Amino acid sequence: MLEVSHLTKSYPTPSGPVTVLQDLSFRLAPGASAAVMGPSGSGKSTLLYIVGALEAPTSGTVTFDGTDPFVLAPAALAAFRNRTVGFVFQDHCLLPQCTVLENVLVPALVGEADAGAPARAAALLDQVGLSHRLHHRPAELSGGEKQRAAIARALVRQPRLLLCDEPTGNLDAATAELVADLLIRLHREQQTMLLVVTHSETLAARLDTGWRISAGRLT
Repeated sequence: MLEVSHLTKSYPTPSGPVTVLQDLSFRLAPGASAAVMGPSGSGKSTLLYIVGALEAPTSGTVTFDGTDPFVLAPAALAAFRNRTVGFVFQDHCLLPQCTVLENVLVPALVGEADAGAPARAAALLDQVGLSHRLHHRPAELSGGEKQRAAIARALVRQPRLLLCDEPTGNLDAATAELVADLLIRLHREQQTMLLVVTHSETLAARLDTGWRISAGRLT
């Protein structure tokens, strides 16, 4: 269970603190999915980074099954994030010098040994339709193929929480639909908690819950 309670995020400026998120509270159960929508600059991505334990809140708490990652020492926090959270970014963030298979295996190269990762990576790439692209590099892939590889990478460690920041934002309508189909299918198969930041009403409508951020608050 993901629980966010009274979360607030402010940034210091020369003229005083600017509050981006204010008193946000919600829960996300295993196997559940939710979309977060709102105008650019409303704090959607900031919320995702805090929930993913990449950035600490100013106040409030984020807990996974009762564990607050922000009280952990840096090494323990990194290990927790690696085991618990999978990220899919808008621009895929694949390493250009690595093959598709190597990119998917990147999360498994840190932390404790994961002997099953190569087999899972190959299986995931087969599931996303990239079994014929294992040894290609990102420059040889289409935009949709890159995003499918990014989804496989996010799931290779079998995370409990999958966070997606505009996963279809850079894709044409037909490719966006294919990527959305794939994302939702894999989420359901692995029973992850899925939280998606998106501008797409179509994608948001396919998830269990929809929230909007306005003036720093969640509705």
